[in-house]
This record gives sequence, structure tokens and C-alpha cells, in this order.
Amino acid sequence: MKPRLILALVLLWSSAASWAQTSALPEWDKLTPQQREALVAPVRDRWNNAAPPQRERMLQHGQRWQDMTPEQRELARRGRHRFENMSPEQREQARALFAQMRQMTPAQRDALRARWEKMTPEQRQEWLKANPVKDVPPPALPR
Repeated sequence: MKPRLILALVLLWSSAASWAQTSALPEWDKLTPQQREALVAPVRDRWNNAAPPQRERMLQHGQRWQDMTPEQRELARRGRHRFENMSPEQREQARALFAQMRQMTPAQRDALRARWEKMTPEQRQEWLKANPVKDVPPPALPR
């Protein structure tokens, strides 16, 4: 659910930002109730349809987003766009690499990246078989 919440928040923010750029819309406090409802409804629906563990992740994710700098948020947006444009095979590889790299030191990550770039497609498939992603649901892509 984390990726869905990020996606919802990013889409909410980016649509509000582009909306505000095209027509000088007021600050949140000056939006009409209908405008506020249009912005909040998608997140409310996801929350209401989520199981308690998903709600917990949504809250944690929302807090983490709030704690990010504008530069970190932009990097997250770019990463989301890059992920959306990957093939299903590339997404699976990215998930597996991410799961492994989360547990590594920066030096170990650099070494794995360098090794990965030198691998043939067959070697990458073998690596993926030896390092399956465990208990991490794939992030949902926008519908």
C-alpha cells in the first residue's frame, strides 16, 4: 500500500500544482468544499478499503513524505516515473535489487550495481532465482 499512498499523494500534489499554475487558485483554506472533496476523496476511499496493516503503512508513508525535502520528493517522483516506464521483467528485477540493497552498506550496494551491470541476461536471471523477493508485494501502478 505504500506505493499507492505515495502515488496518491504525488498525483494529488502534482495535479493541484498544475491546476494552480493554470488558474490562480487560492490556498487550501480558501478552496470551496467541493474542491477540497475532489482532492481528498481518492485518499479517503483507499483508506476505507485498506486493511489495518495497510492503513498503518499509509500513515507511516504519509509522515515520511511530509518529512522529505522538496529535492527528496522530486527524486521520489522521478523514481516513480522511471518504474512506471519499465517492463514487467525490469520491475521484478528492480524489486529484487531493492530488497537486497536495503540490507547492504553503501559500499556493498555500489559493488552489486557494478556486478549487475556486467552480468549477462542469463546471469541476471540466475541471480534473481537465487535472491527472490520475500513478503514484499509489488507496488501498484496507476490504473
